[in-house]
Amino acid sequence: MMFRSPLFLTTVLYLTALPVAAHAAERADPGDTAWMLISTALVLVMLPGLALFYAGMVRAKNVLSTSMHTFAAMAIIGVQWVVIGYSLAFGGSGRFIGGLGNMFLAGIGPDSVTGTIPTYVFAMFQGMFAIITPALISGAVAGRMKFSSYCIFILLWATLVYDPLAHWVWGEGGWLLEMGALDFAGGTVVHLSSGLSALILAIALGKRHGFPHERMAPHNLPMTLLGAGLLWFGWFGFNAGSALSAGGSAALAFTTTQTAAAAGALSWLLIEWRLAGKPSALGAASGIVAGLVVITPAAGFVTPGWALVMGLMAGAVCYSGVMLKHKLGYDDSLDAFGVHGVGGAFGALATGIFATVGASSLLTGDPHQLWVQILGVLAAGAYAAIVTIILLWIIDKTLGLRVSKEEEIIGLDQTLHSESAYDI
Repeated sequence: MMFRSPLFLTTVLYLTALPVAAHAAERADPGDTAWMLISTALVLVMLPGLALFYAGMVRAKNVLSTSMHTFAAMAIIGVQWVVIGYSLAFGGSGRFIGGLGNMFLAGIGPDSVTGTIPTYVFAMFQGMFAIITPALISGAVAGRMKFSSYCIFILLWATLVYDPLAHWVWGEGGWLLEMGALDFAGGTVVHLSSGLSALILAIALGKRHGFPHERMAPHNLPMTLLGAGLLWFGWFGFNAGSALSAGGSAALAFTTTQTAAAAGALSWLLIEWRLAGKPSALGAASGIVAGLVVITPAAGFVTPGWALVMGLMAGAVCYSGVMLKHKLGYDDSLDAFGVHGVGGAFGALATGIFATVGASSLLTGDPHQLWVQILGVLAAGAYAAIVTIILLWIIDKTLGLRVSKEEEIIGLDQTLHSESAYDI
């Protein structure tokens, strides 16, 4: 009976469909293709970098469970993207969603070209973005969320939140793209959506047992610094690769990425030095990521001078965003909202202020662009928030979201994975 089912037959047809050489008359540029292959690999390096970055900030009993959040995303979303994610995001020209024509990457072959690169390379490059975005959310739930519920959540979130947002901003016919919204490498699509969803998830889960009265210091800051370094390294592919070619736009994005990351780290350290009395290693790592997040939507649209300004502002803005959890009382374990949510929104708005390369902005006398950026932030944020709330309600009513108090106290490495990071 299974072999007669429509679902089975449809799946077989997609899996066995002969690749169609889209735009067969066009040829991929070898230089652009080589750069995009490298960029795709650079973005992949960000994932173990993120795992180290987050794992170093938790207590020793939750190192592996925290790392598994990232590696689970690599597995789950890596499959989801090939099966349906790419098709929903880039497989059609609707205003709000792509289509199902490229499920299992059907209709794409070795000769298919997107721009000046093979479509397979474009699909894999975009797939790395799809993987890391839900992994960023995990920073808000460390030490207290069921692994099974997390896996179901990121699968549904990627399908219902990330894929539509990617189409809105980057897909053919996407309504924000048609409106003129600027998002070079994912300020709203990646950082705002994940950061805001992380805040909602942190509130839904509730505070960690003992927070904020019990000391919950990072157990291994060298690990976090190594992770920050790998993120910085991989981010060159993330931003400069978003030019989709090896030309001047990639060179500009490379330069602004480096400049903003350095400025963000410097700004955070100076603020911390002034307010807390001493600069910290965690502050340096957080400042690096803050600068990278804020420049992401603007990387190919601003000059290095304005990237420096945005990076310096990023340290202050994201430092304030992290401090919000102490004022408002929510437990964003690893500051996913404070850095990615706040930084992503600020970067998108700042793009509408400072863009001068290939785009207009408030700086060039175009207030309309800033309005479009504001609308994009509000629309993407509202959509991500509403869908996240619905998903969490459904999962909580079925599987439950949070581990038991006993499991949390023992540590999730042992209780969820039967492993220990340090057998000393």
